[in-house]
Amino acid sequence: MIAWLRIAFAAVVILAVSIVLMPLQVLALRFDWRLRRSLPRVWHRIVCYCLGIRVRVSGKLEDRRPLMLCSNHSSWLDIMVMSAVADVVFIAKIEVRDWPIFGTLAKLQKSVFVVREERRKTGHQATEIAGRMADGEIVVLFPEGTTSDGNRLLEVKSSLFGAAAMAVPTSPTGTVVVQPVAVAYTRVHGIAMGRYHRRLAAWPGDLDLLPHLIDIVRCGAIDAEVSFGEAVDYRADTSRKEVSATIALRIRNLLNSRLRGREIS
Repeated sequence: MIAWLRIAFAAVVILAVSIVLMPLQVLALRFDWRLRRSLPRVWHRIVCYCLGIRVRVSGKLEDRRPLMLCSNHSSWLDIMVMSAVADVVFIAKIEVRDWPIFGTLAKLQKSVFVVREERRKTGHQATEIAGRMADGEIVVLFPEGTTSDGNRLLEVKSSLFGAAAMAVPTSPTGTVVVQPVAVAYTRVHGIAMGRYHRRLAAWPGDLDLLPHLIDIVRCGAIDAEVSFGEAVDYRADTSRKEVSATIALRIRNLLNSRLRGREIS
């Protein structure tokens, strides 16, 4: 009974906030107000609170621009958590655009939708991402290209870093800052999750979305830890494969440290 009351409360609050903020975001997008960058953060913070997602941040978001954040990806919750922490936009696969609810939210946040299977569109998509970063927007890339079980970092695809290379010529300093980020789900009701229970937060993609969402709301108390790592400077002479390998190593170390309950030095 209590769980269903929590679901009802969350639904009512999220609906009320959405009715107020979404039309404002539509206007902000229509007239390109700077407000369009910060409104999603306000909405996601409220939603995280309603869902019982408690976000803890360690490390520091880079002040330098252009900035690309590269994070591990285990669930749709990653987008909620990252958006609650900073004013960001996401690089998402084109299929997300047509998803119910999340597709609408992605478009309202002005996500960049990419078709990874069609190489002929890669250049245009990378140019759009470069332009967004040149305009000061913080772009989030999930370089695994898919979701994991939350316990590990999958193989990082170096080809997805092409957008950073495309943004270099537009940078006043000739440098694009690429910062690793780890999102770890560590506790439920204050108790360490462990590998087995971490799938409560993870959404590998073969699960139905609605039941997973209901389980999250019914749970009502999940700790998410966002760790910002040491950034890499991407220049014209930088090796994309070397950058991807370095970023992958740093994400993996950040993630493992948090999952094991260790402080990051």
